Amino acid sequence: MSEPLVSVNDLTKHFPVTRGLVFQRKVGAVRAVDGISLHIQRGETLGLVGESGCGKTTAGRTILGLYPATSGSVLIDGQDACTAKGPEMLAIRRKAQMIFQDPYASLNPRWTVNAIVSEPLRVHGLIARERERAEKVKELLSLVGLSSRLVNRFPHEFSGGQRQRIGIARALASDPLFIVCDEPISALDVSIQAQVVNLLEDLQDRLGLTYLFIAHDLSMVRHICDRVAVMYLGVVVELAERDELYENHLHPYTRALLSAVPIPDPKKDRARQRIILSGDVPSPINPPTGCRFHPRCPIAGEECKVAEPEWREIKPGHWVACHKA
Repeated sequence: MSEPLVSVNDLTKHFPVTRGLVFQRKVGAVRAVDGISLHIQRGETLGLVGESGCGKTTAGRTILGLYPATSGSVLIDGQDACTAKGPEMLAIRRKAQMIFQDPYASLNPRWTVNAIVSEPLRVHGLIARERERAEKVKELLSLVGLSSRLVNRFPHEFSGGQRQRIGIARALASDPLFIVCDEPISALDVSIQAQVVNLLEDLQDRLGLTYLFIAHDLSMVRHICDRVAVMYLGVVVELAERDELYENHLHPYTRALLSAVPIPDPKKDRARQRIILSGDVPSPINPPTGCRFHPRCPIAGEECKVAEPEWREIKPGHWVACHKA
């Protein structure tokens, strides 16, 4: 197998919890990402799934260097995003971009579409002349299915789906190799979601892009992703090829997530067993000892409460962290 484009090695991101108004002292830490390792091949789409609050978005932002990592390393095309500064970080930012979840909050309401999409071209010094940048913006808008006549409009004049297309055009402006898609369709109408996903797939084929696709819609993840990583309370608990994960999942948390995915066939939907997890997600400030899922796991044993499960490869390409697998 060739060298991966993105290598995430034992990445952690802890947010300090402080007390006091003037002399603040650290009393704990939110362990949002607590030691994950992922490798993404060129041209691949890796899905990162899990329930809200498990650390998916924090992981994506830390991988890109938007949040400084507490420890670990992230190699993007051979450059470490965790230690890079100044010109090195600028070079990484050109190669790695992000499509944000909320198309209403991720665009500057005071800027026109031309200013928003041309900003990466100016920051990275890709096109010096303003007239040439304007022409490039029109090309990018056409690439994402928007009319070039919209360049002087403001974000509030667009629908949610159109705003997300503007965000995609902005991400493509620096000609990146890798894009983190942070739930890019969750804020959109169902009728628009398929259009945006099809656009992302088409752009990947045409431009040779590599995606980290963060989502909680498991049916959409199966459609677009090559491999899927399942995250729970700051750690990855299972990783496998898309069809392997959906058909031969091993971790009880993965099984519970998949049992909630709607099935179009009413007979099959009634026949399958639904798994309802008891309790709430534990606090990332003080996660459980042993396996983090054991307080909610229907098959947990005594060893699950005291020993952290080993991250092991059960079969080629299928990794899991579970004592019972």
